[in-house]
Amino acid sequence: MIEVTRVTKTYDSPAGPVPVLRDLDLRVAAGESVAIVGPSGSGKTTLLNLLGALDQPTSGTLAIDDTPLGSLDPEAAARFRNRTIGFVFQLHYLLPQCSVLENVLVPRLAGGWTEDPAATRARAEALLEQVGLQDRLEHRPWQLSGGEQLRVAIARALINQPKLVLADEPTGSLDPATGERIAELFLQTNAVARAALVVVTHNPTLASRMSKTYRFESGRLVG
Repeated sequence: MIEVTRVTKTYDSPAGPVPVLRDLDLRVAAGESVAIVGPSGSGKTTLLNLLGALDQPTSGTLAIDDTPLGSLDPEAAARFRNRTIGFVFQLHYLLPQCSVLENVLVPRLAGGWTEDPAATRARAEALLEQVGLQDRLEHRPWQLSGGEQLRVAIARALINQPKLVLADEPTGSLDPATGERIAELFLQTNAVARAALVVVTHNPTLASRMSKTYRFESGRLVG
């Protein structure tokens, strides 16, 4: 599902180039779950952005589901993300003018999906029930706590039944019980749908639930 080969990523700064990733390799199979840990600033989110086709490496190659990401123009990359990847961002990016249910349904508005709207709505409501928000369907994001907003973002990431789920600190603002519920939801998606799962986390309990754990050291993954 994921093939990363000798990827480097360097950012420019007034003081000169800042290397973040150095000849990084990673392989993740369909149905596999991977935790990536390491200190802040080590490159975890940078790697997720590359895997999500949101950024390009300075050198090296990335392929997801046999699709070379470097071959995609911006429009093709957006279509690929919509069809293949579910992304849980740290900042959530919920639309303030939309209800909780509408936010979860937003990814269905892109990508040319032809599913019956009633089936899509039923799946969205089921996901929101799984994350404990069945009573918040018509709330707006500003009426929710930070943890509740995160749970909406998780449901949104799963609505298109992605082949790959990328999650950036998905339990960072959740209490332990809710965090455990979210971990179970991710692992269920991982097992039942054979979706690959890559989770960036500082939570050792969540990391221990994954089938593999890698740690960032000097711009590379060690595991």
